Amino acid sequence: MTAPFTIIDRLIGPEHPSYIIAELSANHGQDLQQALKLIEVAKEAGADAIKLQTYTPDTLTIDSDKEYFRIKGTIWEGKNLYRLYGEAYTPWEWHARLKQAAEDLGMHLFSTPFDPTAVDFLSELNVPAFKIASFEVVDLPLIARIAATGKPIIMSTGMATLAEIAEAVQTVRDAGGAELALLKCTSAYPSPPEAMNLRTIPHLAAAFDVPVGLSDHTMGVAVPVAAVSLGACIIEKHFTLSRAVPGPDSSFSLEPHEFRQMVDEVRVAEQALGRVAYAVTEIEQPSRVFRRSLFVVQDIRAGEAFTAANVRSIRPAHGLAPKFLPEVIGRSATRDIERGTPLSWELIGG
Repeated sequence: MTAPFTIIDRLIGPEHPSYIIAELSANHGQDLQQALKLIEVAKEAGADAIKLQTYTPDTLTIDSDKEYFRIKGTIWEGKNLYRLYGEAYTPWEWHARLKQAAEDLGMHLFSTPFDPTAVDFLSELNVPAFKIASFEVVDLPLIARIAATGKPIIMSTGMATLAEIAEAVQTVRDAGGAELALLKCTSAYPSPPEAMNLRTIPHLAAAFDVPVGLSDHTMGVAVPVAAVSLGACIIEKHFTLSRAVPGPDSSFSLEPHEFRQMVDEVRVAEQALGRVAYAVTEIEQPSRVFRRSLFVVQDIRAGEAFTAANVRSIRPAHGLAPKFLPEVIGRSATRDIERGTPLSWELIGG
């Protein structure tokens, strides 16, 4: 049985609606009003929670132009890490205002801390949960610091081997973390669908006995819907007002109408999953009449034999089941039977 997972009063797991997280990341463009607008629009688009990232350039890296600190092979090709993070970070003085705005709208707001000072800062804000980013899965001291707060933890697993995930999970548990969820993630920006390997979702759930979700960087909404069909109960997706507005994360974020479509399609998928059931449902009942059954298809005189020519399996389903055809052939009619009569046992002699 999957371990329980709750954020405040929201139960999250296979038997509950998917928990939808809108990741603001850098899409506020260093504008507080833009950040507040994003929260408002995310609520309208169906998000359950807002996620921030809590760092400064100095808590993530150092200001250096050495080759080591230049980005290669991503959409941020050639950029200096320190300057990129300076462009992307969310000012810490905004956090309390953003949290209150989300709560006023009935949403949760939490964040990803990237160093111990951020953990302490977010703890003082009394965030309801913590997110651990894929890139920090190997930072076991940081994970232990987060777990020691006792708050629920959602941990992304992009780039991590199964052994590294196991080590991180054990670190959470050893440090007193009681509630943990894992997110399947492919750490490419954007990620092509063929790189997602969504079949990992049920394996993660079985391996660690925790709720599992998806942190998704693909474009479009198909991948989150597919993830829900495989058991994902958390969906995290980057959110922007417009991809036309430049920013570090804008190009792989969903616009409001796309986010709304994703939420709606996820809800439809949840309804369709239902339960294991083989009985005829109430809504199927009217269609049963369109099954095949045995009908007399030529006029038959009393005493005449039933043959493959005068008895057939056809629609509708008012006669005997088709499986009885071999038993009927060769036996005789008990009375005259008109063409179009459903066959029943009282019409069959011998």
